[in-house]
Amino acid sequence: MSKVLLHDDGLHRCPWPGREDALYIGYHDSEWGVPEWDDRALFEKLVLDGFQAGLSWITILRKLDNFRRAFDGFRPEKIARYDARKKAALMNDAGIVRNRLKVEGAVLSARAWLEVMDKGTGFSTLLWDFMDGQPKVNRFRTTKQVPAETPVSKAISKELASRGFKFVGPTIVYAFMQAVGMVNDHLVDCHCHDQCCALGNKKRR
Repeated sequence: MSKVLLHDDGLHRCPWPGREDALYIGYHDSEWGVPEWDDRALFEKLVLDGFQAGLSWITILRKLDNFRRAFDGFRPEKIARYDARKKAALMNDAGIVRNRLKVEGAVLSARAWLEVMDKGTGFSTLLWDFMDGQPKVNRFRTTKQVPAETPVSKAISKELASRGFKFVGPTIVYAFMQAVGMVNDHLVDCHCHDQCCALGNKKRR
């Protein structure tokens, strides 16, 4: 089913978290689509979306605490200095997604993030400038209407790749944009749609 689902609590929600997984439903209700402006939080989510590539987001969500432990709280200044020993330890950590290219990509993305923060206007500004500082509010009624990528996600992908970020293809970037509220892709009949609209209308922190 691609339309909103009615849950036992009387609320309509997007269909993708289903009705049974409280963790997934909680993520849908409290995080997905909420505008995020924090530079480091945006970095964490971008890296995690890279690890998600080829997997379901719930897989990453269930391993989130392990990821944060293994990657030093996603502090870019630490990740950027990971050496061969640390990378090997990550590849032996069953609590995370063990993929050598993605581990290497996280390190390179951390270095790129530090470069943006040191010599640019900041990671958040870099991203949100593509949106003129405001979330794009869509009014989709079914998941079939939701795109996998857009011209903006392609432009952001190209920009990030040119700066050395890894695992930032247009589809990954669009999933990231949805998650951090750069676009509001809650279905219009989902109870979170209007909530995210209201948050998007508030001034940037």
